[in-house]
Amino acid sequence: MTISAISSGSAGPSGPSAHADPTTSPTGGPTGDPADGHGVPNADGRVRAEGILARQRRRESSARTYARNLPIVPVHAEGMTVIGADGRRYLDCLSGAGTLALGHNHPVVHEAIRGLLHSGAPLHVLDLATPEKDAFTAELLSCLPGDLATSAKLHFCGPSGADAVEAALKLTQTVTGHETLLAFTGGYHGMTAGALAVTGNVTIKERLRPVGTVVRLPYPYPYRCPFGVGATDGDCPDGARLSTQYIERLLDDPCGGVTQPAAMIVEAVQGEGGVVPAPDDWLRAIRRITAERGIPLILDEVQTGVGRTGAFWAVEHSGITPDVIVMSKAIGGGLPLAVIAYREELDGWAPGAHTGTFRGNQLAMAAGAATLRFVHSEALDLRAAEVGARMLADLRTIAAGRPCVGDVRGLGLMIGLEVVDPDAGPDALGARPADPHLAARVRAECLARGLIVELGGRHDAVVRLLPPLTITDAEADRVLAILADALTAAASPPR
Repeated sequence: MTISAISSGSAGPSGPSAHADPTTSPTGGPTGDPADGHGVPNADGRVRAEGILARQRRRESSARTYARNLPIVPVHAEGMTVIGADGRRYLDCLSGAGTLALGHNHPVVHEAIRGLLHSGAPLHVLDLATPEKDAFTAELLSCLPGDLATSAKLHFCGPSGADAVEAALKLTQTVTGHETLLAFTGGYHGMTAGALAVTGNVTIKERLRPVGTVVRLPYPYPYRCPFGVGATDGDCPDGARLSTQYIERLLDDPCGGVTQPAAMIVEAVQGEGGVVPAPDDWLRAIRRITAERGIPLILDEVQTGVGRTGAFWAVEHSGITPDVIVMSKAIGGGLPLAVIAYREELDGWAPGAHTGTFRGNQLAMAAGAATLRFVHSEALDLRAAEVGARMLADLRTIAAGRPCVGDVRGLGLMIGLEVVDPDAGPDALGARPADPHLAARVRAECLARGLIVELGGRHDAVVRLLPPLTITDAEADRVLAILADALTAAASPPR
């Protein structure tokens, strides 16, 4: 698929309306009634998107998310290109929320899946040993950071990152005998009960009963610093140093109200929280604080792992080794798989302490092993660092002339632009209020021009870019051009 072919899908006057209601089709027309024949192939063999979208709205729950914001019906995908049922082409900067490290339908993934299917090997074996699992575990262990590569224990979980988080929390609570969990503002760890308890987003948890005891700690976020100082130089401590000082004093305060923690869970780069990288010095301080107090440190690498941030694991930027790593998304090569790796001395739970019917996904293990090998052999983590740095620099240039972009940040190919109200007054740090409505218009304008992005962060006002690690220079340039155009269009007064 050539970049010129992708570019030809850009919307002109007849393209989708950037301000269309989500109930309209990608071509801007009405969705129609499911009984009107939509959803069957046209004369040219294409499936009508309108009928499929209408039936999805009728059949699926109100909790659906991506389908509301991205009203397209993908029917073909290769690399970074997605083709909709209407024939339009899109550059995919969502990548299954970071799952598709190699993009859509990569040949090495296809070859691994076909090989397993043609071998006649069983596809479902619970947690029995298989050659596929043996190969996957060897590959995964070989790329783990620090001494985990030689001494870690692995536990396969139900095939979602949230279940792996649950396993990590249960493991550390079991081994330490403690209940209290330390988590951070802005953190996101999943939607199941324990994972949601340590997640920071209030909106998705305020109607639910609290689970266990969670102490919320301040995560460094220079643009919206919890201490109101941002990132500074010189003798004045910045927000990251104030965060570690606060955490250390809180944990050592006999009247601080924090009982002995079972674990601390943290992301090296907050993804859903708005693409906020943790400073390396801060992570090193966190590792020291937890190690000195015997608190297991859990690193959630569900979205950051397998080269996404410019290192194989995001934690490697700081040089620390956690006690537990939570992994999912990209480790399955695009198929459902989740696993935790942890220090051998933590392996203190009983058989059956954490199980799941689908924790032995053989296809995912074959695809995952192939993906891990390819990322390593092709140095795609280094490629992500190189392309990501260039995209960040170019995006900062783009943002400099657009007051609706308050901050550009990221690490590797995990990039965010915080959209703000350009007419509002800045706070003491120079940050303007988030503008979620403007951010939604940016997303819509991107989609109208053939670029798939999603939002995250506070108030859903951060445009997030998660392209595959295989993105070409031409594709990166096209993403930047579309995004710049979309920002201009979204910020323009409606006609």
